[in-house]
Amino acid sequence: MPNITPQKTASIEDLLKQSRTAQAATPTPVGAGSASAPTASAPSPSAPVVEKTVAETKLSEKMEEIKLQALEKQAGQKAAALGLPYIDLKGFPIAPEALSLIPRERAEKIHAVIFLKLEEELRLATTEPSPEVEALAKELAAKQNVHVQTYFISDTSLKNALKLYAMIPEIKEVIYGVRIEEADLERLGKEITSPGDLQDKIAHVSLTDTVTMMIGAALKSDASDIHIEAEEKDIKLRFRIDGVLYDAAKLSKETWKQMISRLKLVAGVKINVEDVPQDGRITIYIKDEKTDIRVSFLPTAFGESVVMRILRPKVIALAFADLGIRGRAFEQIQREIQRPNGMIITTGPTGSGKTTTLYAILKKLNTEDVKIITLEDPIEYKLEGINQSQVDQAKKYDFARGLRSILRQDPDVVMVGEIRDLETAEIAIQAALTGHLVVSTIHTNSAAGAVPRFLSMGVKPFLLAPAINAVIGQRLVRRLCPACKKKIELDPATLAQVKQTLKALPANSGENVDFSKLEFYGAVEGNKACPTCRGLGYKGRVGIYEVMSMTKEIEKVILGGNVSEYQMADIASKQGMITMVQDGLLKAMEGLTSVEEVLRVAEMQVETEDPLDTATQEQPAPPMVSTGV
Repeated sequence: MPNITPQKTASIEDLLKQSRTAQAATPTPVGAGSASAPTASAPSPSAPVVEKTVAETKLSEKMEEIKLQALEKQAGQKAAALGLPYIDLKGFPIAPEALSLIPRERAEKIHAVIFLKLEEELRLATTEPSPEVEALAKELAAKQNVHVQTYFISDTSLKNALKLYAMIPEIKEVIYGVRIEEADLERLGKEITSPGDLQDKIAHVSLTDTVTMMIGAALKSDASDIHIEAEEKDIKLRFRIDGVLYDAAKLSKETWKQMISRLKLVAGVKINVEDVPQDGRITIYIKDEKTDIRVSFLPTAFGESVVMRILRPKVIALAFADLGIRGRAFEQIQREIQRPNGMIITTGPTGSGKTTTLYAILKKLNTEDVKIITLEDPIEYKLEGINQSQVDQAKKYDFARGLRSILRQDPDVVMVGEIRDLETAEIAIQAALTGHLVVSTIHTNSAAGAVPRFLSMGVKPFLLAPAINAVIGQRLVRRLCPACKKKIELDPATLAQVKQTLKALPANSGENVDFSKLEFYGAVEGNKACPTCRGLGYKGRVGIYEVMSMTKEIEKVILGGNVSEYQMADIASKQGMITMVQDGLLKAMEGLTSVEEVLRVAEMQVETEDPLDTATQEQPAPPMVSTGV
């Protein structure tokens, strides 16, 4: 057998020699415009260097390709050992919508990317199968409602896929409003221990920071409203905390023009309009919470007055059981809201918590088998799972027209923000009589006043009597600070009134009072060292209620068509209704609030002998004095 010598592979040096020989044998052409005769020129000294560089580059690329192929082969073997399918993502067309399903930070952290998104399947690739990747697959499967298939890839494939994140356009959040960082709120909480401490802080900051600090201080103080009032010499800033206004700061008159312009700008109203009222809205971004502020501008003698109503979602986070309705009244309401039809009415002045009570009822009724629609003016808080509609008088979309439209939406529960006129009242009553549960509000001072108010609107008694399930009268009183409240002794006159009111509790109300052990508590105001109330003596509010449920006796009186508020209150009391004042005094005995606070928000009706009548009987009438009329 002949001895065959294997052919030797040419080295880089041999290739370079061959290249030089070929260049030397090839004549160099004369360039255009050259004056010299055509002569064979020697090769350029830099040509060998260039050729060597090109060859080295090609060799380096070839070696890198061989190395990558080896790594991919190892990745395939590892995938087989793990029991996972393997894929090489080199040149794979990864769509941006697939890649963006995982944020880049998370993809880098757990070494995983989504490389394909189909209608019913997602394909997830990773270099390190781990519990985190498994959790991500389950999360995507639940969120996207698809099957997720996990693949194993090499580090090179992951690196190339991560580079594609740079090609995804960055979506920047556009903020119309004011952003307040959580760190700023924490700092304000430490620096501002009471509303009055704001004065020192705003004197040394810019105008923009003044607005931010003002709103931040109000949020930290749990204020419900911010009042900015232009006066003759300065600008007064006040916070309404737990229903009471407190002075917070005074601003210089010179800064008012810039201040009002800044507020109008962020509220989205016309800056150059000063002689007519305007309404706007500001959105505050605090960490994960978005808070809306309803802003009202009103022309006054010394400039515009600004009131900002802070609408914090946590305000309506109360559960029905946490409202403060107690005992027999709670059982009555619990029973009435479970009925499939009828009307539940809340009564009270503005700011008495009627909306919060209605929202708590709706949240209790909000289940997957119940459709709830609300009609509000305006929508202040968004409720998940509930259809909310806002009336618009400019488009002639009022409560009456909106309620008619709602009833065509097949609702189970309807909330009407307020019953103001006969047309709305009649439609609401018809809805209650035809299989819907209607909850609404009406402006009267007590639960007993609701029926006479309906009758005065012109509602027919024979429709009203069977429609009403229950009427709730309510007020809000401030809670005593649990950290610094103290026991107090009432003055003799107040104590006598309290005892007489509590003695009038109905025997069938379920409440028994031991008059030998009456204890009451009061607020310690001005104690700035208290971290809970910051020297106000009160922290938060609680409702005081009276609940009048419909009975045969009350229905019989309504059908008579001529009923007064006092007559309704007398009948309800005989049937066990606890009045708001009595409920407040019972809460005061428990230390939740003070007697002073109950008397501030609710009228205490005490039947006493009129001293004027006695004086008239004992003394002759004074002589008549001519008035000259």
